[in-house]
Amino acid sequence: MTRLTVIATLRAQAGHEDALGEQLRALVAPTRREPGCLDYDLHRSNDDPAEYVFYENWIGKDDLDKHLQMPHMRAFAELAPGLLDGPVRTQLLTMFGEPAR
Repeated sequence: MTRLTVIATLRAQAGHEDALGEQLRALVAPTRREPGCLDYDLHRSNDDPAEYVFYENWIGKDDLDKHLQMPHMRAFAELAPGLLDGPVRTQLLTMFGEPAR
């Protein structure tokens, strides 16, 4: 199995930090139920309350691509311009060693 890790960083517009957080939190449960999702964890920066980071692990790129087309992701994409301060910064990583579990 080739595991794909995604680190996605999102920054809220000033005054929309909590609203963005609530919208992002709503993505967690449905995403964790998707086929191919191994981990989908949301974090908020301790130093900057406007910054959120998703740490995700997927079985493969096809599963990630399907995730991005899910209804809950499309709904968030429609809301995002009013909440985000710039584009989502995404880093894709392929696991190079054996997973811990």
